[in-house]
Amino acid sequence: MVKMSVSASAENLSSDNQSSGDGGNMCLELALEGERLCKAGDCRAGVAFFQAAIQAGTDDLRTLSAIYSQLGNAYFYLGDYVKAMQYHKHDLTLARTMGDKLGEAKSSGNLGNTLKVMGKFDEAMICCKRHLEISQELKDKLSEGRALYNLGNVYHAKGKHIGRVGQQDPGEFPEDVRSCLQQAVKYYEENLELMRELNERAAQGRACGNLGNTYYLLGNFQQAIHYHEERLKIAREFGDKAAERRANSNLGNSHIFLGEFEAAAEHYKRTLVLAQELGDRAVEAQSCYSLGNTYTLLRDYPVAVEYHLRHLIIAQQLVDRVGEGRACWSLGNAHSAMGNHEKALYFASKHLEISKELGDPMGQATAQMNVSDLRKVLGLPVSDLSPDSLELVSPGLQRYRLTPDGKQRANTLPSDMEAVVGAQNMTNAKSSATEDAKADEESFFDLLSRFQSKRMDDQRCSLTVAESKENTNCVPNSNYVLPRNSSGAMQDDLLDLIAGMQSKRMDEQRVALPHLPGLLPPAQMGGDGSTTPDDTFLEMLMRCQGSRLEDQRSSLPGDADSDTNPRPPTRGPTVPDEDFFSLIMRLQSGRMEDQRATVPAQPPAGENRTNKSAGRKDKKK
Repeated sequence: MVKMSVSASAENLSSDNQSSGDGGNMCLELALEGERLCKAGDCRAGVAFFQAAIQAGTDDLRTLSAIYSQLGNAYFYLGDYVKAMQYHKHDLTLARTMGDKLGEAKSSGNLGNTLKVMGKFDEAMICCKRHLEISQELKDKLSEGRALYNLGNVYHAKGKHIGRVGQQDPGEFPEDVRSCLQQAVKYYEENLELMRELNERAAQGRACGNLGNTYYLLGNFQQAIHYHEERLKIAREFGDKAAERRANSNLGNSHIFLGEFEAAAEHYKRTLVLAQELGDRAVEAQSCYSLGNTYTLLRDYPVAVEYHLRHLIIAQQLVDRVGEGRACWSLGNAHSAMGNHEKALYFASKHLEISKELGDPMGQATAQMNVSDLRKVLGLPVSDLSPDSLELVSPGLQRYRLTPDGKQRANTLPSDMEAVVGAQNMTNAKSSATEDAKADEESFFDLLSRFQSKRMDDQRCSLTVAESKENTNCVPNSNYVLPRNSSGAMQDDLLDLIAGMQSKRMDEQRVALPHLPGLLPPAQMGGDGSTTPDDTFLEMLMRCQGSRLEDQRSSLPGDADSDTNPRPPTRGPTVPDEDFFSLIMRLQSGRMEDQRATVPAQPPAGENRTNKSAGRKDKKK
């Protein structure tokens, strides 16, 4: 959401306005170029021009407000949310100073969106509700619709955050999470009704997508399907393939939870085609993973293996070790279910190797259990994998051109995978560095104390009684003797002297306006500089922020209209939602007895037996 364009704000500068001189004209010219670059998609270059405009400075508050708004939006687009928040706060301050209600509404909305993405949900709610309040007061329906949409997003994001989405199945969240999600539904539905009234089809599509996602989390899968189908219809009207891909993926997830696996497979196949058309390799891998699991639920194991192998290839190409480990785990289970225990053992061993590398104790325990069970089925000692196992699976791997593990990992590890593999080491290093720094600092101050202790007497002066009649208007030196009155109490002459001297310096420490970058001094504004912005609103935000620290800690939420939840650091880019994965685990757990068999002490050579733990699934891996 953009508060106002710089080009529009140029109309506020009259041709004969000379108060800012060449500096103001330069500021405007630089800002217009920054706006052009941002509209062309080059936000980094646009930011450089906006910053140059601020350096040039202007005394026109509306132009400066527009620059702040554009800078905030540009930094938001670039992912620098701290700077985005800073400039949206500056914009809000100026809007309130000028008494610009519409500007205040829009800057409040921008600030609310930024705070939401930073995980500061309660402050974001305050901003978005202020946006809604002003929009309703001004009877601006479009602005009101945006405010309703933003409020729905904030409650939606907060519900997912406090519910730790991915660790629990949809519909099984505690009451506080459900309350947030129900509030999100309320605002989304109000937004949808208003957008239908205004015949805004694109906005209707966004509202339907968010309603589908929220009803999905609430466990109302029929309603989720209803809204996602409407989202899909509108996306096709606009030719929006990205939105169509998300809608198909969300429809697949909802059908899975209703046990309608064939319908889910059709939507996942459409998701796969669209991901390929969009060139999104990570989503292509996610689609293959979902299809592999769906065909596992349909007990069509050969097709499941095909899709899991495709997932494995892309995970290796993207150097996603988490996704690679998940693919190996799934392939091991599928081969085990088909009785191909040698291949199952190979993939289970690879899963164990990757789990050890990632420091995943749960995955490592699961893989170790599977390896042990498979070796018993094959009559092998509990030791390393036999060399023959690799030859048995080589034809299938050659067909898909699997790359060796660990190749091309150096200097190419993606940032999210670095977070997975190196987070603990970085934490330990930072902790150690912090402790060393504290120790050095304490030693330094201890050294100072020892050396300075010998000089303390030189810095002391004794307060003795004297009959001195020296002029008390002079600055006292270290030998100055403080007089006492007849009662023995120290006179206030020194305090009066200090107060008199300091009073002359107080004006030098006063300012009429808060520091705002790019705002010329009051003398150049053509006024008396007495106008001060009202900071009550921001102070209220700070108080709220200070009291709700834990609620503000989170990874950055994603777009509420996306088909996946924000990816936690323990999941790779090629692995889709955990809630879908856990559903499969829950459904499969009921079939474990059908997949178990007694393991003989010495199985006949060459005989294939069903792995007694082929159906064993682990909640986390």
